[in-house]
Amino acid sequence: MSLRPEKIGIVPEETARVAKACFPKGNRYIRLRDVIGTIFDDSEFDDLFPRRGKPAEAPWRLGLVCLVQYMEDLTDRQAADAVRSRMDIKYLLGLELTDPGFDFSVLSEFRARMIEHQAEHRLFELLVEKLSEQGYLKKRGSQRTDSTHILAAVHRYHRVELLPETLRAALNEIAELDPSWLQQWVPVDWFKRYERRIEESRLAIKKEEQETFLEQVGRDGSQLLSMLYQEGTSSQLVFLPQVQILRQIWIQHYFWEEGQLRLRNKDILPPAHLTLRSPYDPQAHIGRKGGFSWYGYKVHLSETCDPEYPHLITCVQTTDATESDMNQTQPVHEELERRHLLPQTQRARCRICRCRSDCGEP
Repeated sequence: MSLRPEKIGIVPEETARVAKACFPKGNRYIRLRDVIGTIFDDSEFDDLFPRRGKPAEAPWRLGLVCLVQYMEDLTDRQAADAVRSRMDIKYLLGLELTDPGFDFSVLSEFRARMIEHQAEHRLFELLVEKLSEQGYLKKRGSQRTDSTHILAAVHRYHRVELLPETLRAALNEIAELDPSWLQQWVPVDWFKRYERRIEESRLAIKKEEQETFLEQVGRDGSQLLSMLYQEGTSSQLVFLPQVQILRQIWIQHYFWEEGQLRLRNKDILPPAHLTLRSPYDPQAHIGRKGGFSWYGYKVHLSETCDPEYPHLITCVQTTDATESDMNQTQPVHEELERRHLLPQTQRARCRICRCRSDCGEP
């Protein structure tokens, strides 16, 4: 897909007439287009597209659709349907009423392209920049930073699930790349033991039998790793992501003692920021804050808090769930300074009532 920037014109006359007739007092999308404009411009995404290929959907429009998705919590399919059917969104995007829109898959391709080029913050930064230019953000004003949790979109594994599922994930990845290598030596009983997700059968394992079961899983995983590291085994298999995760999790949960593989006591596992909790999301960890615990990540949000100005989010930093809020102050300042948004006063959110405005509490 190639980018062929075109000059952004005015809202088509018929679209404007019908939209204003249906919304005589306007709505948020009509006001957004009238007051702030299109926010984005195709030239701001030029580095994300090759010079040749089929013309891409205008990225400035896709950026606005991403904002609509966030505001209304729409799936890609719902957002594409809204572009086809809603005149207020056609007004925002400057489309004719008869415009058929685009296939919903275009949105995921657009996001993937931004991630691939490490431009996932671009929409947010351009939006804040435009709001600052139009005077909605006070220069060298007051800002405050607080953090909240992000839940990982994966199953939260009990150890009886984690270890066999990690081995199963590695076996599946190897089977996709080189099934004949596995067929040459894998014991027949492995197929029965790891043919399905362990959570489907975990309840059948009695508590007193769990340690014996996990030691068996440990021996199986250790045998797989030994075979992988034998001379003559393809290095492609050794460096598969799930194989590397298997190796790390086995180091964390098992140890050798007098020639026997032993299961570590779960109370002496590595620190929370190092312990892997899922084979499918190795960066997700256990976080705790204010008596609340979760499995995933932590996001640090900075917002303006000047009287008589709208409260605008100016910086978003996503970190490990175990990262201390205090350790994030300097990275937040550096990011704000890079974008010329450094405040005169930096505050923390109220720790007593978690309010959005000053209440006199520290």
